[in-house]
Amino acid sequence: MHCQSTLQGSERCHTTSHHFCYTNVHSPCWRDIWTRMQIRVNSNHVIRVTQVGSEEELRELEESKVWNFLSSLLREKLNSTNIDMDLYSNKTCLKVELLEADTRYCIVLSRFDPKLFLVFFLGLLLFFCGDMLSRSQLFFYSAGISIGLLASLLILIYVMSKAMPKKSPVYFLLLGGWSFSLYLLQLVFKNLREICMSYWQYLLGYLLLMGFVSFGVCYRYGPLENERSINLLSWALQLLGLALIYLGIQIRPIALALMLIAVCTKNKDYPLQWIYGVYKRAQSARLGPSPPRLLTEEEYRVQGEVETRKALEELRNYCRSPDFSAWTAVSRIQSPKRFAEFVGGASHLTASEVSFHEQEYGLGGVFLEEQLFEEDEEEDFLYGEAARAACGPTTHLTAD
Repeated sequence: MHCQSTLQGSERCHTTSHHFCYTNVHSPCWRDIWTRMQIRVNSNHVIRVTQVGSEEELRELEESKVWNFLSSLLREKLNSTNIDMDLYSNKTCLKVELLEADTRYCIVLSRFDPKLFLVFFLGLLLFFCGDMLSRSQLFFYSAGISIGLLASLLILIYVMSKAMPKKSPVYFLLLGGWSFSLYLLQLVFKNLREICMSYWQYLLGYLLLMGFVSFGVCYRYGPLENERSINLLSWALQLLGLALIYLGIQIRPIALALMLIAVCTKNKDYPLQWIYGVYKRAQSARLGPSPPRLLTEEEYRVQGEVETRKALEELRNYCRSPDFSAWTAVSRIQSPKRFAEFVGGASHLTASEVSFHEQEYGLGGVFLEEQLFEEDEEEDFLYGEAARAACGPTTHLTAD
């Protein structure tokens, strides 16, 4: 075995066990936001791959026989694997071990990963549309069916645990069953293409059965209706969106900056309202209180009608309440019948009173005519005074 100093760009194929190290010579910049340093190992037979951080760790693995024995038992054997590397790490090393003769494997280094952009876009979608999605029935049923399909093994283990007697030693097996279920799901996703090609009938039956069961469970409980539950789901979707935004950007400062921009953009109304409130307070403190705006004649009339109706309704409610002394009020008023009709909902004015008010204060009424005549006399008086002031004093001459 020997050590390759670096892996750069081109594909390398080998037929014997090797050590490989990738040395990162470029510092990350803004163009690498969707760049994922990834080493892909493909082989025609099963191999065993070990990833470490430096060549010293590789040598320590070679010298530790106990660790080699345990890792050979626990480490997964596979035909292909992807090894992700941190953009900020200086060196990443791996060890490829052949388990069968006539094994040929190839190693290639890739940089751009379009999946990162999809993760970032999904994060933006969840963050900005979380409020709408939390109230959508389509999203509720779609998410419920998807979760039911992915978590069917965990649900099966939960049902089995409910059927088991209490204080049973089988619980120790079930605790390990959760980890086994997650491991099984990982294997299914790794070999999804082979499963779809070889066992598509069983896969289709599983999807239909579990999809129908998941839909039945979602239909049984129905979409969320409680406002607090909807808010919790909305906040959970927004937090998940922020996490996906962070995971979709490889440059951590840029990821944090984009998260901050997203939060400020979604909640921009609150800072603007706060800034406007501070500005108005500063203006009022510097200029003093502004004078109140006078009402127009139409606003005065409308406000008078609204306040009058409000006050009359409050008076009726008080007269109907147990605190009101009806006998005392009846003994002090001149028309008890009219008062009773008013409390029952009748108008507080009679027809004659309304007619008299229209004659006095309506269009063409006495009050309006007096106001117009007073304004005309005041204008004539002011015009005469202005004319005399413009002409100035006069001098009369007499002949001797």
